[in-house]
Amino acid sequence: MKPFNCIIIEDEPLALERTRGYVERTPGLHLVATFDNALEGLHHLQTQATDLLFLDINMDELSGLDLLRSTSFRGEVILTTAYQQYALEGYELNVTDYLLKPFTFERFLQAVNKARTKLEIATATPDPDFVFIKTENRLEKVMVADILYIEGMRDYRRIHTTEKRLMTLQNFGELEQLLPEHRICRVHKSYMVALAHIEAIERGRILITDQRIPISATYKERFFQLISGQS
Repeated sequence: MKPFNCIIIEDEPLALERTRGYVERTPGLHLVATFDNALEGLHHLQTQATDLLFLDINMDELSGLDLLRSTSFRGEVILTTAYQQYALEGYELNVTDYLLKPFTFERFLQAVNKARTKLEIATATPDPDFVFIKTENRLEKVMVADILYIEGMRDYRRIHTTEKRLMTLQNFGELEQLLPEHRICRVHKSYMVALAHIEAIERGRILITDQRIPISATYKERFFQLISGQS
């Protein structure tokens, strides 16, 4: 599944770096830009497609709430502020969530998951029954339900299915966009797995057929959200 594009508008340097770090730790989010000036951020929203906005309220020249009133932005908004009194006004502007500084990574993820759910509903399309994979000489039809796991091998990716194995030069980013994440997801820099074919999870390893696949820290949280039905 294609990552959701997000931006941060925040004029406090430390708060900006904290939010940037949280975004970069969260699978499924792609940080396009950050702005310490609300007017520059507003121009970006008016000219570039954005799915998710992290927005500070108290800024010079233009507050976060005034920015929302002055644009027809249709993505999801998570407000960040040190002042709780703006919460009601924020929700009247139909924001997704309201984070009171300093917020933890756990609280940040709760807000992101709310936004993710709304974005996924808004962009939902039927899952493909099959995809075409670029092999050396042709496009090979592969049934999504037959994929077991995908393994990185230097410049190549090896796709293991119930019927065969394929080698492709398509990178993991391309495969993540091609395949539905709630069925086949990234669990390691070198692996994607089909959730329906997982036999067991033990000691940080996923068992599929006779293969034990590691789960890395980068993808662990999102993976366990998916298998617990919290995607």
